[in-house]
Amino acid sequence: MKKMILALSLSGALLSTTPLYAEETAVAPSAPVAATVIEAAATTIDTAAPVADVVTEEVAVAEPAPVMDKGDAAWMMTATMLVIFMTIPGLALFYGGLVRAKNMLSVLMQVFMVFAVITILWCIYGYSLAFGGGGAFIGTLDKVFLSGITPASLADTFSAGYKIPEFIFIAFQATFAAISCALIVGAFAERIKFSAVLVFCVLWFTFSYLPIAHMVWFGEGFLFKAGAIDFAGGTVVHINAGVAALVGAYMVGKRIGYGKEAMAPHNMVMTMIGASMLWVGWFGFNAGSNLEANGGAALAFLNTMLATAAAALAWAGAETLLRGKPSMLGAASGAVAGLVAITPACGTVGPMGAILLGLISGVVCLWAVTGLKKMMGVDDSLDVFGIHGIGGIIGAILTGVFTAPSLGGTGAEDFSIASQVFIQTEGVVITILWSGIVSIILFKLVDIVIGLRVPEEEERIGLDVTSHGERAYNN
Repeated sequence: MKKMILALSLSGALLSTTPLYAEETAVAPSAPVAATVIEAAATTIDTAAPVADVVTEEVAVAEPAPVMDKGDAAWMMTATMLVIFMTIPGLALFYGGLVRAKNMLSVLMQVFMVFAVITILWCIYGYSLAFGGGGAFIGTLDKVFLSGITPASLADTFSAGYKIPEFIFIAFQATFAAISCALIVGAFAERIKFSAVLVFCVLWFTFSYLPIAHMVWFGEGFLFKAGAIDFAGGTVVHINAGVAALVGAYMVGKRIGYGKEAMAPHNMVMTMIGASMLWVGWFGFNAGSNLEANGGAALAFLNTMLATAAAALAWAGAETLLRGKPSMLGAASGAVAGLVAITPACGTVGPMGAILLGLISGVVCLWAVTGLKKMMGVDDSLDVFGIHGIGGIIGAILTGVFTAPSLGGTGAEDFSIASQVFIQTEGVVITILWSGIVSIILFKLVDIVIGLRVPEEEERIGLDVTSHGERAYNN
């Protein structure tokens, strides 16, 4: 009888410890659950060691090693292709439809070739200066020519222990740099030299894009350490490029006949197709910036969809109230404004915050390309500053508001709207000043060396023929 009681007691002890040890061994999949339980129970019986000590020892041994997730890698390659798609052909067609027919190929060529040039420069020295170590304001040349990077090299994601191939991260970030430069060309379309576009973009990429990208996205960067939130490029891409575009529009000068001759878009169907490609490709831009295929990417994906739809509705609605009817150009422009505004916020605001951001950006950007543009007296041909510059400013600052958990955002419990808005505004001001000053210097330098503007006769004929020797339409 005593032996039976003793056996039952031992069995009860083993069963009572099973849930605790089973939970702990979930952290250590390499240790069989049953073996761990039996070994731990035996230790308890033989040495009277405390249960907590045994558990702690098991967890310490079971530290998981960093792994490369194939799903994340596949998603990031897909996201990279989506960003290429939003640039060529998306941005190219959006811009191409907005200019006059005699200048369409020139704009397509500028976007296409800028993308090609910056992609090469990114891998030669851009990636190293943006993400290859360094201090608060710029990186080092340790990874110039992608030195030391192999197919086995891994880059961090936002989850501890999970990595993606560094080559994928390099390719993904290359598309951001390339589209930032390509955005600028819309401001001085129809009157700038092709060579001037390429030279300026090379210089601006080096002296404006790379420092801002490093400050905002690198772990030791000045704005990153200050706590600025820019999930997918509100400051790095849109404000940065928008300010450069505004400076370029002023320094290149107005088109011949601007304000006197009709300069309506020659093909709104092309523009609508381009805007639609931008909308689709932007899911790679925003959701891809999460670097992982998980709930964070899903939030950015949904927010991108909602903000874009809301901005298109807001722009078309405001246009109807002001002019009596909505336009296709307005709907497409509103969609792009929403895409821009949600870019810095897509990973931290809630869906309802995304809708509000879209509504605000749609109305404000409409005013920017009409009222503000007239007040400034500038010929920003394709409204790069009004949509990307102003939309980026709205999105960057309001990220500090809608990230608050009380408003549905993902901020911490002690999140302070006032404090975060101050940090966001600091990032906006630094980006405006840096890009503005650098752009003034670089445009002036290019003008002195090779000249910015084509001769008047070539401008009247059209840049398709005079700069590239071909026509989009031969009839």
